[in-house]
Amino acid sequence: MKSIVVFGAGKSATCLIDYLSKICTKNGWRLSIGDADAQTLQRKLAGMLSVDPVQVNVENAAERTALIQKADLVISLLPPALHILIARDCVSNAKNLLTASYVDEEIKKLGDQIREKGLFFLCEMGLDPGIDHMSAMEIIHRIHEKGGKIKVFKSHTGGLVAPESDNNPWHYKISWNPANVVRAGSAGAVFLESGKVKKIPYTDLFEKTGLVEIKPLGNFAWYPNRDSLSYIPVYGLESAQSFIRTTLRHPVFCTGWKEIVRAGLTSEGNVIPSSVKTYADWSKPLLAFTNDSNRYLFDQLGLFENEILPQGQATSAKILQTRLEQKWKMQDEDKDMILMLHEFEFEIENQTKYLRSSLVVKGENAVRTAMAKTVGLPLGIAAKLILENKITLTGLHIPIIPEIYIPVLIELSVEGIRFLEEIN
Repeated sequence: MKSIVVFGAGKSATCLIDYLSKICTKNGWRLSIGDADAQTLQRKLAGMLSVDPVQVNVENAAERTALIQKADLVISLLPPALHILIARDCVSNAKNLLTASYVDEEIKKLGDQIREKGLFFLCEMGLDPGIDHMSAMEIIHRIHEKGGKIKVFKSHTGGLVAPESDNNPWHYKISWNPANVVRAGSAGAVFLESGKVKKIPYTDLFEKTGLVEIKPLGNFAWYPNRDSLSYIPVYGLESAQSFIRTTLRHPVFCTGWKEIVRAGLTSEGNVIPSSVKTYADWSKPLLAFTNDSNRYLFDQLGLFENEILPQGQATSAKILQTRLEQKWKMQDEDKDMILMLHEFEFEIENQTKYLRSSLVVKGENAVRTAMAKTVGLPLGIAAKLILENKITLTGLHIPIIPEIYIPVLIELSVEGIRFLEEIN
């Protein structure tokens, strides 16, 4: 009997667990879900067949290894910093591994061992990164096969609140890891624009935003996402004059968030002194960046209230995260929305062509979110294809090759995740 082990049962795991439960029941496979929180496991797995809940401390080597040894395939939905613990154990115990997170330097160091043992590690297999890679590479390969030369590539992705549930001035609610909402953009960004490398520090990231239209929803702001340059050779676009990967938000969000960043309220390094008692005390640096045009945004978050700060929140980032979880919480029937847009400019047969490929996915409610669907389903589909021997690769990969992206995109389309393409 084949067995899948998933580490992490948080916000992004819901649709993955549902999908794997059905697949495992159909095929007679076993599915184990490991998480530190017994209540989360009970809530997420109620009534599911072929699923074993396992309360596990992933930082306990014995507990972690015992669960991994049961698996034919391991999926990690843990915070990125913990993936390396799972990855090392998977190498030691000769288990294949899937994650939705970026390949970090520690996992890259395992590349030779992964290849030598004939294992398959697939990272960046979620939404962004993940679906963005697969959908972009399908178009890139198609253009190249027809003799086209791509000059401009822009890829935009955003997790937002759906219009029917949009009832706060930021036009935003949290449907994924709230700590990542606070940290978004903190590494700054580097990208290629009109043949020149552009670097933008974190403090300027939300000020230098662009604007893009996604029909029929309107205009959205974008800010550059991390290091776009490293993906130029990965995508085979060395001839491009512009190459940028971005994150989408409503324009007003960037207007307010840039001031929160400039005021240092997202900092993970500044320990809050004991003399700072209230939100009003803590947010004083923001007053210098507050005016009549943005005050309403900060008031919506209650940043200037005399409410006592939560206990045990030692840094500004933790205080802000707690506030966002309160003020941007999705209500039970709220729907989130995933937007993705790829923009291409390319030359073919002495003509310049423009191609736009867009995706809109809406969630069902605050649990079965579009974010959970678009992060989880690529992992679930890949797991199924691997166990069915329809993907037979070895080594450390991201989903940029046809053997991975073709069958996964086909099944994502069946699940309602389909792109709309325009070319002129």
